[in-house]
Amino acid sequence: MLAKRIIPCLDVKDGATVKGTNFVNLRSAGDPVELGKAYSLQGADELVFLDITASHEGRKTFCEMVSRVAAEISIPFTVGGGIRELADVARLLDAGADKVSINSAALRRPQLIDEIAGHFGSQVCVVAIDAKEVVHGDWRCYLNGGRVPTERGLMEWAKEANERGAGEILFTSMDHDGVKQGFANDALAQLADTLSIPVIASGGAGAKEHFADAFRLGHADAALAASVFHFGEIPIPELKQYLRGEGIPVRL
Repeated sequence: MLAKRIIPCLDVKDGATVKGTNFVNLRSAGDPVELGKAYSLQGADELVFLDITASHEGRKTFCEMVSRVAAEISIPFTVGGGIRELADVARLLDAGADKVSINSAALRRPQLIDEIAGHFGSQVCVVAIDAKEVVHGDWRCYLNGGRVPTERGLMEWAKEANERGAGEILFTSMDHDGVKQGFANDALAQLADTLSIPVIASGGAGAKEHFADAFRLGHADAALAASVFHFGEIPIPELKQYLRGEGIPVRL
């Protein structure tokens, strides 16, 4: 079985790492460059950097910051925020990103997935989906960092992204984000069992057990978290030892 991945996420606004609850009430969590370097040294499997207001503010991701983070880490690096065209992808890859995460732009123009996969390879294209459960089992996708609801359903959009050439799906449950009560494991399992590409769980990590549940119950390939790592609540080496002890394959 492939090793499960642990992925810290840097949500960056105005050059600082921030973290909120249900996508609002943001508070500062430190310098992205220092955090990225620390996570690389602690044994994180990958790092995700999201410029969380780029799409909403209609601007490009801050490339200089991406370069500074990339220079300090030795793990795969995914960058998202404000990516609307191939030139944006090329600029971020040149700045040191290994993959890009697209969300709002892909929902508005799904052909962007085909273009990125066709030009750079599927492995470069991570499609991030922010979704809320509107009624039991019915999840709807949101744009612009969770600000704008759409009529797209989570499952049908994830399937389309898969078919268009996405390399991975990064699924964030907006209802679980920052609440620390566990991941949306039912929806995760449905995604993981339906798609032919890896699914990254996001939104809800509050205890080591939640990561184990995301892998066991949610069938996720990777689990992403922010505040529990940023504020030292769950050290990554400790988490990985716990998961190994639970029989979940991880790289130590």
